[in-house]
Amino acid sequence: MKQAGKDHAELADDFNRDEDRVNWHDETLWFIREKRDKAAHKIPEWESLREAASQIKNNVLSNLNNYLLQFEKNAVANGIEVHWAADAAEHNAIVHRLINEANVVRMVKSKSMLTEECGLNEYLAKHGIEVIDSDLGERIVQLAEEPPSHIVLPCIHKKKEEIGEIFHKHLGIDAGISDPQFLTEAARQHLREIFLTRKVALTGVNFAVAETGEFVVCTNEGNADMGAHLADVHIASMGIEKLIPERKHLGVFLRLLTRSATGQPITTYSSHFKKPRAGKKMHIILVDNGRTVQLGRQDFRNSLKCIRCAACMNTCPVYRRSGGHSYHTAIAGPIGSILAPNLDMKQYADLPFASTLCGSCSNVCPVKIDIHEQLYKWRQVLVKEGYVPAAKKAAMQVMAGTLSSPTLYKLAGKAGRFTIKYAPFAVSNSLNPWFKQRDMPAAPKQSFGEWYKQNRD
Repeated sequence: MKQAGKDHAELADDFNRDEDRVNWHDETLWFIREKRDKAAHKIPEWESLREAASQIKNNVLSNLNNYLLQFEKNAVANGIEVHWAADAAEHNAIVHRLINEANVVRMVKSKSMLTEECGLNEYLAKHGIEVIDSDLGERIVQLAEEPPSHIVLPCIHKKKEEIGEIFHKHLGIDAGISDPQFLTEAARQHLREIFLTRKVALTGVNFAVAETGEFVVCTNEGNADMGAHLADVHIASMGIEKLIPERKHLGVFLRLLTRSATGQPITTYSSHFKKPRAGKKMHIILVDNGRTVQLGRQDFRNSLKCIRCAACMNTCPVYRRSGGHSYHTAIAGPIGSILAPNLDMKQYADLPFASTLCGSCSNVCPVKIDIHEQLYKWRQVLVKEGYVPAAKKAAMQVMAGTLSSPTLYKLAGKAGRFTIKYAPFAVSNSLNPWFKQRDMPAAPKQSFGEWYKQNRD
């Protein structure tokens, strides 16, 4: 959530105060982006897979109502109890009711960005229910009382020394330990008791198959499987856009997902859940929470194709150097910046402007979402709806007038060159956002138009 009314730029300034962390964060995510490129280039049919995935998702979004009903029918036939939630509040209430029906006050949860979006942990805590996140990164940020900063690497903003201090405080390990292997083993020992004693487990859903009524959960740690298989009640929270038509389509998405996310050929565990075991219960909650509104926005419906790989975050120059928490929303980065305004234009009006519009996000998206074009379109919508600061709107109107008039454009260019050359203090000061992070360029001797007129012959 937004901290004390701060927007992305202000929160990014907070993150940038630690230059070493920023550089490390930037380099680490770019390393993952390079791994993604190597994995993609090893498959000659990579672009064909992207196109196939995009078209499959187009089909799903165009026939979502039918696929949802087909999935519900087949899931119920398999013995899964299906619930429908219109929004976050209804989703949280359903989870709360199912926990109460199980007569427990403790639950184990695997990674689920939908539950982050719905604020489930906070809701259940207010009602006296303890939730333990079992994904290692999620558990670290939970102990640190922070939200995840990345949808695949939730604690990517934390250094191993900081994680050691968190485990010293909460898990009782010796102070000063930062060895990753030791820290992982400490987490394993801590979570083992959680898995063995929790009778209700919640997982997310990566893909749901309309044809069979099953759903698939992808993890590298096996924590979703441990929680679901050892519990008496398995609750799966799923955004309604996670459907695919047939099981054969899984091959397309599973080949794209982890290569795009971490550069791996496939996730360590791709677990299929089709029916509850004897004596156990399985529930799936189908959640809208603004998705049908987004579906009705022609310019933005493609954002619902997202398979949560985070490739757009790993490549984004703004995300890499501003940190995930600067986006003050459950899903950060470029994809979050086109999803969040759909939920609340006023609260998230700053996010579509947190981009260079370089197009790298669209270039790496495994399902071909036109992310940078949607960022640009959201800017237009937000300006028209009056959700941008008056000063920014006025500045853009002045700029539009200047750029649309050759005479004003030439005069502005001359005035700018004169100011930079003879009165640099007028622009080289803290009131100029550009100057906060970079030096102003030297004034050119002449404009391009003047140079061209002089040299065109």
